[in-house]
Amino acid sequence: MIDRLVNDSGEASILRSKIEAQLNNFKQSLQDLTESTHRLHDQLREVEIQAETQMQSHLAQQHESEPAFDPLEFDRFSRFQELTRLMAESVDDIITVQKSLRTTQTVAEEAVVQQSVINRQLQQSLLQIRTIPFGNYAERYYRIARQVAEDVSKKANLEIQGAEVEIDRSVLEKINPPLEHLLRNAIAHGIEEPLLRQQAGKPETGQVAIHLRQEGNEVIITLSDDGRGLNLPRIREEAQRLGLIQENEIMDDDKAMSLIFIQGLSTTDSITGIAGRGIGLDIVKNEISMLGGRISVRSVPNQGTTFTICLPLTLSVAQTFMVRAGKQIYAIPAFIVEHNREFDLDTLKTIYQDRQIEFNGKKYLFSHLSHLLCEPGHIPEITRHSQVLFLHSGTQYLAVHVDELIGNTEVVIKNIGSQLAHAPGVEGATITGDGEVILILNPVKLIQRSDVQKVLSTPLAELTTATQKKTIKAPAIMVVDDSLTVRKVTCRLLEREGCDVLIAKNGKEAIGILQDSVPDVMLIDLEMPKMNGFELIEKVRANPETAHIPMIIISSRTAEKHRKIAKDLGVNIFLGKPYKEDELLNHLSELIRK
Repeated sequence: MIDRLVNDSGEASILRSKIEAQLNNFKQSLQDLTESTHRLHDQLREVEIQAETQMQSHLAQQHESEPAFDPLEFDRFSRFQELTRLMAESVDDIITVQKSLRTTQTVAEEAVVQQSVINRQLQQSLLQIRTIPFGNYAERYYRIARQVAEDVSKKANLEIQGAEVEIDRSVLEKINPPLEHLLRNAIAHGIEEPLLRQQAGKPETGQVAIHLRQEGNEVIITLSDDGRGLNLPRIREEAQRLGLIQENEIMDDDKAMSLIFIQGLSTTDSITGIAGRGIGLDIVKNEISMLGGRISVRSVPNQGTTFTICLPLTLSVAQTFMVRAGKQIYAIPAFIVEHNREFDLDTLKTIYQDRQIEFNGKKYLFSHLSHLLCEPGHIPEITRHSQVLFLHSGTQYLAVHVDELIGNTEVVIKNIGSQLAHAPGVEGATITGDGEVILILNPVKLIQRSDVQKVLSTPLAELTTATQKKTIKAPAIMVVDDSLTVRKVTCRLLEREGCDVLIAKNGKEAIGILQDSVPDVMLIDLEMPKMNGFELIEKVRANPETAHIPMIIISSRTAEKHRKIAKDLGVNIFLGKPYKEDELLNHLSELIRK
């Protein structure tokens, strides 16, 4: 029942995020409505002034010839003015409705914020019900330690610290078998016989400790012993026999220790029912990975071995960084993100050549997220503010370049099913408010794959040159128009044709966008507030970085004078409103081909 309630609260969170997304769209539409009403108000005021001017001019003429007539007797003029007054009232009515909608939207936003607070409290309370202290299982481990020590004729003492740490019941039940396996190994293989311990100057009773602590959204479990440590020469010998490493291959101790988790590798001469059972530690690692955790090992000869297990505190909710790589959005667990930084173009190019970066005294392997996911044809979007995430998981450090950092979000983790459960690096999945499924990735786990190792060792220039010819990059088109209708219609047309669309409401906004992104073609309106089309074209042509961009003017002002000014400024095509879709697409394809 608790599991079902937690799931229901998760679904409520997803529905709330859907409402938030709709409210955000509503807010944007209100903003567009506000701008449109302001523009309509200004245009109507201009019409009124023109009407007043015409009427006064006509009255002056009439006074000369027929001074007896009152101006209100000229119906055509009075009706014209009457219409402008009626239109002004209509605009005021629209502004009143817009203000009312704005108030409603603000109240709805406040209600959603309050609901999110209550929902989070409810969720946390439900999760607390589902968590139990590790100490509930302590007696079980003491019993196993006594039994194994007796079976192998050794003396061992087990100490459990941090037993009060609470862990999700389902996590705890699934971690018990791997932890028991490690405990049996520690006593059966790690702790020496009493006589050997005395000869080595150690107490005849071996010490085994299980220590638990909570760090952020993780529980860290360490299982250590003061035994003989890992037999690294034997591990290397067994790995050579299995063909995992070459005969003369030089391997540091850390990598040699990590070999014990590979399937089929075992340094035990005899298979027993007490520990190991001839299967090595690969099963332990798999079970921990299934929980979204990780395991690492440290060993010092004749001093002992320490296994460190990192597990998520709960399997229901997680803080994540939402990022975009190419067209796809992914979530990266926040607890593995140490830092995020922005790099300029020159620095980023240097890092791509080195394939590593030093940060806070540690060396991080470096790659684009798409390349880690074996999409070598993806060309990174390098802008003035390129985002790099610094990740740390276990003993591994990785810096990941992403095309866009969307933000920090709390997500509800959903079961991904058996198809993706064993996929490396996939921690789970979540659902956004608009129903899109987002994979939760741990990019550090992708480093182990051989195809990724190949990508990491290849310079970016070589990596992209081989696949660039096959990769067809979608053309980027910038639409600059103050009309909401034109922007929407043109954007739909271009997106349907597979283009990336950049939108600006006026020339000033377009200049700001051009500082970060340079489009393949610009579609520009002439009459716009803040900076009109001709002023924008002059600024774009004056900048050496943007002077080459082909331009198409789409305007209702199609007089010969306007066309001549546009031609003098270097505009490629001049189209009138409304434009023909086929004609626009033909012009675009010609300009992009050039």
